[in-house]
This record gives sequence, structure tokens and C-alpha cells, in this order.
Amino acid sequence: MSVESIFQAVIDLNPPKVVEDVTAEIAAGTAVNEILNQGLIRAMDVVGERFSAGETFVPEMLMSAHTMKAGVEVLKPYLSGDDVKKVGTIVVGTVHGDLHDIGKNLVCIMLEGAGFNVVDLGVDVLKEKFIEAAKEHNADIIGLSTLLTTTMCVVEETVEAIHAAGLGDSVKILIGGAPLTQDFADRIGADAFAPDAGAAGKVARELVLQ
Repeated sequence: MSVESIFQAVIDLNPPKVVEDVTAEIAAGTAVNEILNQGLIRAMDVVGERFSAGETFVPEMLMSAHTMKAGVEVLKPYLSGDDVKKVGTIVVGTVHGDLHDIGKNLVCIMLEGAGFNVVDLGVDVLKEKFIEAAKEHNADIIGLSTLLTTTMCVVEETVEAIHAAGLGDSVKILIGGAPLTQDFADRIGADAFAPDAGAAGKVARELVLQ
């Protein structure tokens, strides 16, 4: 028995096996941080990579997240220990003028799978709300989502507002959505671009580790 078994159980979409193996590893004295990061979160990284590559699809990604969360539920009583490193907090929302939430919701799932505390502001979010929430929750990252080309300008305006509020040095800005690109992110002063939900967790973790 090892954390590799937990990792494989998430990949195999087997919640009962994850619960059994996590419970066994806790009883064996395995560090909670190792179970979380090397067993559960690492598996979601692989799921995200496969999703980005078109090798797996939304239903499997959702089931993977469900399986991973089954393991996290077992770990919850132990997650306040000093050995557990918090990845960070991210405030996420679809920008003002856009009511689409499917992509954002998938991103939230992957961010949770990557170990983030996710504050989901929903859709049609005003730039002021992003700033207020980032301050309130002491966020490490603000994530801006849009599906419409007509609201790309709102993404740019929101990034400008975040910088104008003096958060640019302390909070990273991650953008994503169908019409957006890395070039657009570079031009408007965002810190990173996630091409899809599968990449979001990995990109966000890279941001907080910079």
C-alpha cells in the first residue's frame, strides 16, 4: 500500500477505493501532506493534462473530481496540521456582461483539485466585486473568465482596475475563456493565461510558486 494506490484509484474513478486507501495511509502514519499532494492532487494534474490533450472529456473530469473529493473528506479532520501546505486562495468569476458559467465551473473544479481555496463569485461580476473579494479573502490570484468576444474589453478593463487598486504586486491575474489568448493576456497585463479548464490548476500553482 502506498500513495501510488490512491493516485491510481482517482485515475480509475473509484471513490470507495480512494476512501479505503486514504484511511489505510492515515492509519499507517503517512504524512497528510504526502497523501494530499502525491496521491490526490497529482492525480488531478494528470486528469487535467489528459483533458487538455483531448484524451478525456468533461464527464470523466467531473467523476475524477468527485473521486478526489471523497479522499479529501477523509483527510479533512487532519487538514489543520502544520504539515499541510496551503496552495493559496483564488477569486474566480465570469466578467460583467457575460452569463456563461460552464467553463468557469469546470475551472473551479480543477482549481479545487489543485489544492486551492476557491472563492466563486459567479457570473456577470463587476470589476469592483473582484477587487473587494480579493481584499476580503486575501487572495493570491484573481481568475477572470469570459466566453464572449464582446466582453474581452471588460476583461481588459478589469485587469486595469485591479492594477489601479494597487493589487498588481500582491495578487496575480489569471485569465481564460474561448476568445482569449496568451498574446491578449500579455497585452493587457495579466500574469497568465489558461487555455482550458484542464490547464487551470497547473497554471495557477505555477503562479503562486513564482
